[in-house]
Formats: sequence, C-alpha cells, structure tokens
Amino acid sequence: MPGAGPGPGPGTPDARGPLARLRRLTGGGDEPPLSPLLRLLILTQFAFNIGFFAVLPFLADHLGSGIGMAGWLIGLVLGLRTFSQQGLFVIGGMLTDRLGVRPVVLVGCALRIAGFAWLGFAGGTASVIGSVLLIGFAAALFSPAVESEVTRQAVCREEEGLGSRARVLALLTVAGQAGAFLGPLLGVLLLTVDFRTACLAGAGVFVLVLAGHAWLLPQHIPGREPARGRGGVRTMLRNRAFLALCLVYGTYLLAYNQLYLALPVEVDRAGGSSTALGWLFALSSLLVVTVQLPVTHWATARLDARRAMALGLLTLSAGFAIVAAALPADLTDGAVALLPAAGFVMLLTGGQMLIAPAARGMVPDLAEPRRIGLYTGALSSVSGLIVLVGGAGVGRLLEPAVPSIVPWLVLAALPLLALMLLPRRPGKG
Repeated sequence: MPGAGPGPGPGTPDARGPLARLRRLTGGGDEPPLSPLLRLLILTQFAFNIGFFAVLPFLADHLGSGIGMAGWLIGLVLGLRTFSQQGLFVIGGMLTDRLGVRPVVLVGCALRIAGFAWLGFAGGTASVIGSVLLIGFAAALFSPAVESEVTRQAVCREEEGLGSRARVLALLTVAGQAGAFLGPLLGVLLLTVDFRTACLAGAGVFVLVLAGHAWLLPQHIPGREPARGRGGVRTMLRNRAFLALCLVYGTYLLAYNQLYLALPVEVDRAGGSSTALGWLFALSSLLVVTVQLPVTHWATARLDARRAMALGLLTLSAGFAIVAAALPADLTDGAVALLPAAGFVMLLTGGQMLIAPAARGMVPDLAEPRRIGLYTGALSSVSGLIVLVGGAGVGRLLEPAVPSIVPWLVLAALPLLALMLLPRRPGKG
C-alpha cells in the first residue's frame, strides 16, 4: 500500500518493526507454535507482497511519464492486470485441488519472475500488456494455492485443539499487510536508480521465494488428496450459502476499495495533499499489522464467524456514515478537516480485521473437502467481479455533478444490505 508512515523502516532492528513483529508472531505466543509448513506459507505471503508492492504502486506513473501512454490506456493496462489476477483466481484454485500446492506455487513464482523482468524492459504497448498479464496470472496461480492450504492447515490445527483457525488466517492478513507496508518503501529506494531496477529487484524477491519453496515445500502434504472427476463447479454454483458468502465478501471488498477511490476525493475536498493521503494509507497498514491479532483474539472469544462478519459490516457502514455526517459542516482547512477521513480509515480497517479472517474461516465449512482451492479461488474471483462492476457505479456517484453526501450514504447502506445475505450456517470461529 503506497505511502510511508512513522516507525522503523525495513532495515531497523527495532523489535516493534513489522518484520520483527511478524517473525515473533509466527513463532507462537499464547497458542502452540505454528508448524514449519504454516510458517513457510505465511512468510511466503509476506515476501509476495514485498516484491509486488515494490513495483506496482509506481506502475501508472512509469507508464505515463516514462513511456508516455495516454490516460485511458494506462487505465486499461491496470484493469487488465487486475482481471488477469483476481478474475482467474478460480483457475489457480482448481489447479491446486488437482495438482497439489507445490507445482502451482513453483510455476506461479517462475511466471512472476518472467513478468517482472519483461516489464522492466517493456517499451511498447503490446509488451507492457503482455508483461502485466503474466504478472497477474502468476498471482492467480500461487495466491489461491497458498491461501487454500493455509486455510486447510488452520482447520486441521483447530480440530487438533491447537488453537483457533481465525488466528492463523489473521496471521496471513498481517503478513500480507506487513509486506504491503514495506514493499513501497523498498520501491522508493530502488526508483532512485530507475523503474527497471525496481522491476528486477521484484523479480529477485520471487527468485528467492522460488528457491525456498523448491527446497522446503513438500512434494506431498499429509492429508491433502487430489480432487478427482468433474462437477465441482456445478456443485459450487448450487451452493447457496457459499454464493451468499461471495456476495457479502464482495460487498466488503467494494467498501474496502474506497480507500483508493472515495478516500482521495474526500481528502481533496478537505484541502489535504497527497502526503496526507499517504499517511492515511500507512495508517491502515499499520493498524492491521499491530492490531489484527488482538482484534481476532477478542472476536473469536466472543463471536462465531457469522456474528464477527455482521459486526464488521456494521463497522464498515459506520465509517462511511462518519464522513456523510461531517460533510454539512464543510470543513476544508487544517488537520481538523481530515478527521472524518481518518475516522473512516480506522473504521474501514476495523471492519476488514473482523470480516477477512471470519470469511476465510467459513469457506471450509461450506466447501467440498477436496475442493477448498476451488472455493477459495471462487471467493476472490466473484468478489473481484463485484468490485469491478460496483467500482464503476461508485465512480459515477463521485462525479462533481452528484451532491457530495450521496455516495457516502449509498456506501453506508451497502454493508447493511449485505447483513441480510450472511449465510445462516456459521463457521467455527
């Protein structure tokens, strides 16, 4: 996530830093320590995001100022990258169910290395599009493989009485956000040389990940059996509870996406700068890194997965409502004018911390046992489609011709509507 924030940087030995905190958390705590496989997969998520966010936040600027692409073409390139990744997660999940985790992760890493290297040398429209499609498809392979296996391992761990599945899934979120926080800082340093250097460094991160997995990731993971036969997709499409979960999760992602769509509009209206926007982005990442596990511990002690998601949706709605309530005051000067935006970021992030682990934890309860990869990938693909379609509608609402309070009221209502769609069958926390 772009933007820098306070606190120690990637090379600082301070034990409060994101990397040190992540290393400490994966080592145990109040619950028994994670298995070597879970540690590997969670640290993989951290490395994935460092490599990704060292490059992609700066892609639009490179395409415009470095290559000279028109604005509409830049938007097309970014949209194609998102589609090739999020839209194809279901393919990666299906391949993971059939082939296992190791081959899918290794091929995904190899494709990501090739994509970043290609992007570093791409100078024309066709080569740029080809490279970003390769980068996106690589993630559509390795991300569902990692996420579905972490989910499966978390359920096994819970069934053995070793701790809540939600805590393991929260650790995955923390790892991703820590990488998303440190990645742009690395990218800023690398861009002092040039964009190609940043791309090659991103490729280098995935070379290390590929080597680590080729060495450490087992050929066969105990308890994982390949999915045989056809009909998995048809069965999934008849699973009303799972489809309802997809709609709810998609609504959450559409709301969370407003960090990048509605929040900049509000910061600009309040007279804030891009620096203020960067601090707000950093605030979101730092909140997840530092507070996600306490929030998850509190929620799992008191709420089942369905109630945790319901509370998260109410929190999202409150975040949008704060901005809507403050708009009539028309605050446009000084730090006070940014308080509604800061409250929005904090509540939006709080909703994310409640919803994401709970939703991922519900997937195994709604999926066929040997097709967790398919269901994990489909959750992301369907949700990504909702964000794509819904984002266009929100963009129309944010146009100057529409009263500024309208989009915030509409966005506040969406999570409340999603409450009615929550699956009746609860997860196990």
